[in-house]
Amino acid sequence: MNKNIIITGGLGFIGSNLVETLIKKKYFVVNIDKANYASNYYNTKKFNNLPNYKFYKLDINNNKKIKTIFNKYKPSAIFNLAAETHVDRSIDNPDQFIKSNIFGVYNLLEIFKEFQKKNKKSKFIHISTDEVFGDVLSGRSKETDAYKPSSPYAASKASSDHLVYSYIRTYKLNGIVTNCSNNYGPNQHPEKLIPKLIYNIIHNLPLPLYAKGKNSREWIFVKDHCEALLKVYERGKVGEFYNIGSNLNFKNIDIAKQLLSVAKKKIKLGNKVKIIFVKDRPGHDFRYALNSNKIFKKLKWKSKTNLKIGLRNTFDWYLNNMNYYTSLKKRDIRKRLGSIK
Repeated sequence: MNKNIIITGGLGFIGSNLVETLIKKKYFVVNIDKANYASNYYNTKKFNNLPNYKFYKLDINNNKKIKTIFNKYKPSAIFNLAAETHVDRSIDNPDQFIKSNIFGVYNLLEIFKEFQKKNKKSKFIHISTDEVFGDVLSGRSKETDAYKPSSPYAASKASSDHLVYSYIRTYKLNGIVTNCSNNYGPNQHPEKLIPKLIYNIIHNLPLPLYAKGKNSREWIFVKDHCEALLKVYERGKVGEFYNIGSNLNFKNIDIAKQLLSVAKKKIKLGNKVKIIFVKDRPGHDFRYALNSNKIFKKLKWKSKTNLKIGLRNTFDWYLNNMNYYTSLKKRDIRKRLGSIK
């Protein structure tokens, strides 16, 4: 099998970390990304001159050009990470989420369905989220549990998962679906909780939390997630779903307190750096939690990074990469989204 891999959404947070993981493993990586607000050329600039990296600025809805790239590189796998991912933005404007997360995936599936006829061993690995399961007030979601998405974002991802599975069943597509818990680490846009808190700590701004900070999330360091995706590609069974998580949940307020503890050892905190509580987002799920026993038992993978070490490494990355922020619009970082008037 050749060493060519296509990653869609490779300028984004998880995508760019996966690009790095695969390049280090000597794969030839083709990165397809439409370069929207959450994409960042900063994330992949160190790969630009490498002989085993190629970038195409392209929307996954572009049928003709995507088809040409598939046929040119004949990848042994496509990792689909191209997606609109921010819940608050999906509340304000669901339109882009439907176009990217449903129509975009449909376009990729149609292209891969034809591509697979001549490239029978190639795999289509679709990366999804724990949010498709909705509010999980007790226990942990298994791969076989029903989907109950609460936001337009989660519903669009749930739709894409169903689409992929339908192509697996109907067209014998070589597809695998992964559902991951909340990721954190380098390269993440500061609209998301952890990088937003880090940004605000560094820039002497308050730390806003929804709902008294009691919402519970399962956190995984992005590098661990990428190692899991590589394991799914190498050993995962076509037609299967795999949950990817740490099996550890933390309240948002505890995450904020841990980051403050990390920050105090690195910088002098400004007088405005304190936790504040803001009006909750509509339809906000209280808790997400995955049962990742399947991937542990079947593929011998489990997350390695302790949260304290992961948060320290993440804070250090942002502190050492202040130029990352200059490529972002301040309104994309600071503006409150997802508050229905």
